[in-house]
Amino acid sequence: MTTHAPARRLLLVHAHPDDESINNGATMAKYAAEGAHVALVTCTLGEEGEVIPPDLAHLAPDKEDILGEHRIGELAAAMRELGVTDHRFLGGPGHYRDSGMMGLETNSRPGSFWSADVDEAAAHLVEVIREVRPQVLITYDENGGYGHPDHIQAHRVAMRAADLAGEGAYRRDLGTPWTIQKIYWNCVPHSVVEAGFAKLRELGLDSPFTEIASADDVPGVVPDDKVTAEIDGGAYTEAKTAAMRAHATQIAVDGPFFALSNALGQPLFGTEYYRLVRGEPGARTGAREGDLFAGVAA
Repeated sequence: MTTHAPARRLLLVHAHPDDESINNGATMAKYAAEGAHVALVTCTLGEEGEVIPPDLAHLAPDKEDILGEHRIGELAAAMRELGVTDHRFLGGPGHYRDSGMMGLETNSRPGSFWSADVDEAAAHLVEVIREVRPQVLITYDENGGYGHPDHIQAHRVAMRAADLAGEGAYRRDLGTPWTIQKIYWNCVPHSVVEAGFAKLRELGLDSPFTEIASADDVPGVVPDDKVTAEIDGGAYTEAKTAAMRAHATQIAVDGPFFALSNALGQPLFGTEYYRLVRGEPGARTGAREGDLFAGVAA
Protein backbone atom coordinates (compact mmCIF):
# COMPACT_ATOMS: atom_id res chain seq x y z
CA MET A 1 0.00 0.00 0.00
CA THR A 2 1.14 3.55 -0.65
CA THR A 3 0.79 6.62 1.55
CA HIS A 4 -1.98 7.72 -0.80
CA ALA A 5 -4.19 4.72 0.00
CA PRO A 6 -7.86 5.55 0.71
CA ALA A 7 -8.58 6.25 4.37
CA ARG A 8 -11.35 3.62 4.45
CA ARG A 9 -10.65 0.08 3.30
CA LEU A 10 -13.20 -2.74 3.11
CA LEU A 11 -12.50 -6.42 2.40
CA LEU A 12 -15.17 -8.97 1.50
CA VAL A 13 -14.60 -12.75 1.40
CA HIS A 14 -17.05 -14.82 -0.65
CA ALA A 15 -17.29 -18.41 -1.81
CA HIS A 16 -18.33 -18.10 -5.47
CA PRO A 17 -18.81 -15.42 -8.12
CA ASP A 18 -22.34 -13.93 -7.68
CA ASP A 19 -22.43 -14.27 -3.87
CA GLU A 20 -20.96 -10.80 -3.50
CA SER A 21 -23.54 -9.11 -5.72
CA ILE A 22 -26.52 -10.82 -4.07
CA ASN A 23 -25.37 -10.20 -0.51
CA ASN A 24 -23.39 -6.98 -0.67
CA GLY A 25 -23.79 -5.38 -4.10
CA ALA A 26 -25.31 -2.12 -2.85
CA THR A 27 -22.83 -1.86 0.01
CA MET A 28 -19.88 -2.40 -2.30
CA ALA A 29 -21.14 0.15 -4.83
CA LYS A 30 -21.84 2.72 -2.11
CA TYR A 31 -18.42 2.57 -0.51
CA ALA A 32 -16.62 2.41 -3.85
CA ALA A 33 -18.51 5.53 -5.01
CA GLU A 34 -17.57 7.30 -1.77
CA GLY A 35 -13.88 6.67 -2.40
CA ALA A 36 -13.23 3.73 -0.09
CA HIS A 37 -10.96 0.92 -1.23
CA VAL A 38 -13.26 -2.06 -1.72
CA ALA A 39 -11.48 -5.39 -2.17
CA LEU A 40 -13.16 -8.71 -2.94
CA VAL A 41 -11.63 -12.15 -2.49
CA THR A 42 -13.59 -14.99 -4.10
CA CYS A 43 -12.57 -18.46 -2.95
CA THR A 44 -13.59 -20.56 -5.98
CA LEU A 45 -14.66 -20.09 -9.60
CA GLY A 46 -18.08 -21.63 -8.93
CA GLU A 47 -17.39 -24.53 -11.30
CA GLU A 48 -20.22 -26.68 -9.92
CA GLY A 49 -22.98 -24.12 -10.37
CA GLU A 50 -26.14 -24.95 -12.31
CA VAL A 51 -26.53 -23.00 -15.56
CA ILE A 52 -29.79 -21.13 -16.17
CA PRO A 53 -29.67 -20.01 -19.85
CA PRO A 54 -30.17 -23.01 -22.20
CA ASP A 55 -27.70 -21.58 -24.71
CA LEU A 56 -24.96 -21.74 -22.06
CA ALA A 57 -25.78 -25.23 -20.80
CA HIS A 58 -22.68 -26.60 -22.51
CA LEU A 59 -20.53 -24.85 -19.89
CA ALA A 60 -21.82 -27.06 -17.07
CA PRO A 61 -19.59 -29.46 -15.11
CA ASP A 62 -21.36 -32.51 -16.55
CA LYS A 63 -20.72 -31.26 -20.09
CA GLU A 64 -17.66 -29.20 -21.14
CA ASP A 65 -16.83 -28.28 -17.53
CA ILE A 66 -15.71 -24.74 -18.39
CA LEU A 67 -18.23 -22.87 -16.28
CA GLY A 68 -15.54 -21.58 -13.94
CA GLU A 69 -13.64 -19.87 -16.75
CA HIS A 70 -16.87 -18.26 -17.93
CA ARG A 71 -17.71 -17.04 -14.45
CA ILE A 72 -14.40 -15.18 -14.22
CA GLY A 73 -15.76 -12.93 -16.95
CA GLU A 74 -19.14 -12.62 -15.26
CA LEU A 75 -17.49 -11.53 -12.03
CA ALA A 76 -15.35 -8.95 -13.83
CA ALA A 77 -18.46 -7.53 -15.50
CA ALA A 78 -20.30 -7.39 -12.18
CA MET A 79 -17.43 -5.55 -10.53
CA ARG A 80 -17.45 -2.96 -13.31
CA GLU A 81 -21.11 -2.31 -12.53
CA LEU A 82 -20.28 -1.83 -8.84
CA GLY A 83 -17.21 0.31 -9.46
CA VAL A 84 -14.91 -2.19 -7.73
CA THR A 85 -11.46 -2.57 -9.26
CA ASP A 86 -9.77 -4.84 -6.71
CA HIS A 87 -11.16 -8.36 -7.04
CA ARG A 88 -9.11 -11.51 -6.67
CA PHE A 89 -9.41 -15.28 -6.31
CA LEU A 90 -7.99 -16.95 -3.22
CA GLY A 91 -4.60 -18.35 -4.18
CA GLY A 92 -5.23 -17.33 -7.81
CA PRO A 93 -7.99 -18.29 -10.29
CA GLY A 94 -8.86 -21.97 -9.99
CA HIS A 95 -6.56 -22.68 -7.04
CA TYR A 96 -9.55 -24.04 -5.13
CA ARG A 97 -12.46 -25.72 -6.89
CA ASP A 98 -16.13 -25.32 -6.07
CA SER A 99 -17.13 -28.18 -3.74
CA GLY A 100 -20.76 -28.48 -4.80
CA MET A 101 -23.68 -28.76 -2.40
CA MET A 102 -23.22 -30.47 0.96
CA GLY A 103 -23.12 -34.26 0.81
CA LEU A 104 -22.06 -34.60 -2.82
CA GLU A 105 -19.00 -36.54 -3.94
CA THR A 106 -17.50 -33.30 -5.20
CA ASN A 107 -17.00 -32.21 -1.58
CA SER A 108 -13.99 -34.51 -1.28
CA ARG A 109 -12.62 -34.09 -4.80
CA PRO A 110 -8.89 -33.26 -4.74
CA GLY A 111 -8.51 -29.50 -4.89
CA SER A 112 -12.02 -28.76 -3.64
CA PHE A 113 -12.26 -25.82 -1.28
CA TRP A 114 -14.12 -27.88 1.33
CA SER A 115 -11.21 -30.34 1.53
CA ALA A 116 -8.56 -27.61 1.82
CA ASP A 117 -6.50 -27.17 4.96
CA VAL A 118 -7.89 -24.06 6.67
CA ASP A 119 -4.52 -22.69 7.77
CA GLU A 120 -3.04 -23.22 4.31
CA ALA A 121 -5.96 -21.42 2.66
CA ALA A 122 -5.88 -18.70 5.30
CA ALA A 123 -2.25 -17.91 4.46
CA HIS A 124 -3.33 -16.75 0.99
CA LEU A 125 -5.84 -14.40 2.58
CA VAL A 126 -3.37 -13.16 5.19
CA GLU A 127 -1.21 -11.86 2.36
CA VAL A 128 -4.17 -9.92 0.96
CA ILE A 129 -5.12 -8.54 4.38
CA ARG A 130 -1.59 -7.32 5.03
CA GLU A 131 -1.44 -5.70 1.61
CA VAL A 132 -4.87 -4.02 1.63
CA ARG A 133 -4.94 -3.30 5.40
CA PRO A 134 -8.72 -3.25 5.69
CA GLN A 135 -10.33 -1.82 8.79
CA VAL A 136 -13.51 -3.75 8.04
CA LEU A 137 -14.08 -7.35 6.91
CA ILE A 138 -17.35 -8.88 5.69
CA THR A 139 -17.96 -12.62 5.40
CA TYR A 140 -20.56 -15.28 6.27
CA ASP A 141 -21.66 -16.65 9.63
CA GLU A 142 -20.45 -20.02 10.88
CA ASN A 143 -23.11 -21.83 8.85
CA GLY A 144 -22.15 -20.00 5.69
CA GLY A 145 -25.60 -18.44 5.61
CA TYR A 146 -27.31 -21.62 4.42
CA GLY A 147 -24.97 -24.58 4.88
CA HIS A 148 -23.09 -24.70 1.59
CA PRO A 149 -19.66 -26.22 2.29
CA ASP A 150 -17.78 -23.50 0.41
CA HIS A 151 -19.61 -20.79 2.35
CA ILE A 152 -18.80 -22.49 5.64
CA GLN A 153 -15.17 -22.86 4.58
CA ALA A 154 -15.02 -19.21 3.47
CA HIS A 155 -16.17 -18.24 6.96
CA ARG A 156 -13.53 -20.43 8.59
CA VAL A 157 -10.75 -19.17 6.34
CA ALA A 158 -11.74 -15.52 6.73
CA MET A 159 -11.91 -15.68 10.51
CA ARG A 160 -8.65 -17.63 10.77
CA ALA A 161 -6.86 -15.26 8.42
CA ALA A 162 -8.10 -12.26 10.40
CA ASP A 163 -6.46 -13.75 13.50
CA LEU A 164 -3.22 -14.74 11.80
CA ALA A 165 -2.81 -11.45 9.94
CA GLY A 166 -2.43 -9.61 13.23
CA GLU A 167 0.09 -11.98 14.77
CA GLY A 168 3.53 -10.42 14.75
CA ALA A 169 5.34 -13.76 14.66
CA TYR A 170 3.29 -15.26 11.84
CA ARG A 171 4.78 -15.43 8.32
CA ARG A 172 6.49 -12.05 8.04
CA ASP A 173 7.15 -13.00 4.43
CA LEU A 174 3.45 -12.32 3.83
CA GLY A 175 3.74 -8.68 4.86
CA THR A 176 3.59 -6.46 7.91
CA PRO A 177 1.06 -7.63 10.53
CA TRP A 178 -2.34 -5.94 10.39
CA THR A 179 -5.28 -6.16 12.78
CA ILE A 180 -8.79 -5.76 11.35
CA GLN A 181 -10.86 -3.51 13.61
CA LYS A 182 -14.36 -4.69 12.75
CA ILE A 183 -15.72 -7.97 11.35
CA TYR A 184 -19.29 -8.32 10.12
CA TRP A 185 -21.30 -11.33 9.05
CA ASN A 186 -23.95 -11.05 6.34
CA CYS A 187 -27.52 -11.36 7.56
CA VAL A 188 -31.10 -10.38 6.74
CA PRO A 189 -33.70 -9.52 9.41
CA HIS A 190 -36.69 -11.84 9.45
CA SER A 191 -39.21 -8.98 9.23
CA VAL A 192 -37.59 -7.62 6.06
CA VAL A 193 -37.64 -11.03 4.38
CA GLU A 194 -41.30 -11.57 5.24
CA ALA A 195 -42.22 -8.10 3.95
CA GLY A 196 -40.35 -8.75 0.71
CA PHE A 197 -42.16 -12.01 0.09
CA ALA A 198 -45.50 -10.43 0.97
CA LYS A 199 -44.92 -7.86 -1.75
CA LEU A 200 -44.04 -10.58 -4.23
CA ARG A 201 -47.20 -12.53 -3.38
CA GLU A 202 -49.31 -9.40 -3.80
CA LEU A 203 -48.26 -9.20 -7.44
CA GLY A 204 -50.18 -12.40 -8.12
CA LEU A 205 -50.33 -13.05 -11.86
CA ASP A 206 -48.01 -10.11 -12.47
CA SER A 207 -45.24 -11.83 -10.58
CA PRO A 208 -42.17 -12.28 -12.79
CA PHE A 209 -41.74 -15.86 -11.55
CA THR A 210 -44.30 -18.64 -11.55
CA GLU A 211 -43.35 -19.84 -8.08
CA ILE A 212 -42.20 -17.99 -5.00
CA ALA A 213 -39.45 -18.98 -2.59
CA SER A 214 -39.84 -18.82 1.19
CA ALA A 215 -37.85 -17.24 3.98
CA ASP A 216 -36.07 -20.59 4.40
CA ASP A 217 -34.56 -20.11 0.94
CA VAL A 218 -32.87 -16.84 1.90
CA PRO A 219 -29.38 -17.21 3.41
CA GLY A 220 -28.56 -15.63 6.75
CA VAL A 221 -32.07 -14.81 8.00
CA VAL A 222 -31.89 -13.83 11.67
CA PRO A 223 -34.21 -12.34 14.31
CA ASP A 224 -34.38 -8.58 13.90
CA ASP A 225 -32.58 -7.92 17.18
CA LYS A 226 -29.46 -9.73 15.93
CA VAL A 227 -28.90 -7.14 13.18
CA THR A 228 -26.41 -4.46 14.22
CA ALA A 229 -25.85 -2.54 10.97
CA GLU A 230 -28.17 -1.40 8.18
CA ILE A 231 -26.65 0.05 5.03
CA ASP A 232 -29.06 2.12 2.95
CA GLY A 233 -28.10 1.23 -0.60
CA GLY A 234 -31.17 2.68 -2.22
CA ALA A 235 -29.13 4.95 -4.47
CA TYR A 236 -27.11 1.92 -5.60
CA THR A 237 -29.87 -0.63 -6.13
CA GLU A 238 -29.63 -0.12 -9.90
CA ALA A 239 -25.90 -0.90 -9.79
CA LYS A 240 -26.55 -3.98 -7.66
CA THR A 241 -29.24 -5.14 -10.07
CA ALA A 242 -26.89 -4.68 -13.02
CA ALA A 243 -24.16 -6.63 -11.21
CA MET A 244 -26.57 -9.48 -10.53
CA ARG A 245 -27.60 -9.50 -14.19
CA ALA A 246 -23.93 -9.83 -15.13
CA HIS A 247 -23.93 -13.23 -13.41
CA ALA A 248 -26.25 -14.48 -16.15
CA THR A 249 -25.45 -18.19 -15.76
CA GLN A 250 -26.61 -18.10 -12.14
CA ILE A 251 -29.23 -15.37 -11.69
CA ALA A 252 -32.40 -14.33 -13.49
CA VAL A 253 -33.46 -10.78 -12.56
CA ASP A 254 -36.88 -9.25 -13.23
CA GLY A 255 -37.67 -5.89 -11.65
CA PRO A 256 -37.18 -5.90 -7.87
CA PHE A 257 -37.03 -9.69 -7.77
CA PHE A 258 -34.68 -12.45 -8.85
CA ALA A 259 -34.38 -16.20 -8.99
CA LEU A 260 -31.54 -18.69 -8.95
CA SER A 261 -31.50 -21.98 -10.84
CA ASN A 262 -34.49 -23.23 -8.81
CA ALA A 263 -36.61 -20.55 -10.55
CA LEU A 264 -38.18 -19.51 -7.23
CA GLY A 265 -38.73 -15.77 -7.04
CA GLN A 266 -37.32 -13.82 -4.11
CA PRO A 267 -36.86 -10.13 -3.27
CA LEU A 268 -33.83 -8.15 -4.34
CA PHE A 269 -32.82 -6.01 -1.35
CA GLY A 270 -31.40 -2.53 -1.83
CA THR A 271 -30.81 -2.12 1.88
CA GLU A 272 -28.27 -4.62 3.20
CA TYR A 273 -27.80 -5.85 6.75
CA TYR A 274 -24.94 -7.02 8.92
CA ARG A 275 -24.09 -8.42 12.32
CA LEU A 276 -20.99 -7.06 14.07
CA VAL A 277 -19.10 -9.98 15.61
CA ARG A 278 -15.74 -8.38 16.35
CA GLY A 279 -14.88 -4.81 17.21
CA GLU A 280 -16.63 -1.89 18.86
CA PRO A 281 -20.01 -0.71 17.51
CA GLY A 282 -20.11 2.84 16.23
CA ALA A 283 -23.69 3.50 17.30
CA ARG A 284 -25.42 3.99 20.63
CA THR A 285 -26.51 0.89 22.49
CA GLY A 286 -29.49 -0.76 20.82
CA ALA A 287 -29.24 1.29 17.62
CA ARG A 288 -28.13 -0.05 14.27
CA GLU A 289 -25.03 1.39 12.65
CA GLY A 290 -25.58 3.17 9.35
CA ASP A 291 -21.92 3.06 8.43
CA LEU A 292 -19.66 0.00 8.69
CA PHE A 293 -16.72 2.31 9.37
CA ALA A 294 -18.41 4.05 12.30
CA GLY A 295 -15.98 4.26 15.19
CA VAL A 296 -13.03 3.05 13.12
CA ALA A 297 -9.70 4.61 13.99
CA ALA A 298 -7.92 6.24 11.05
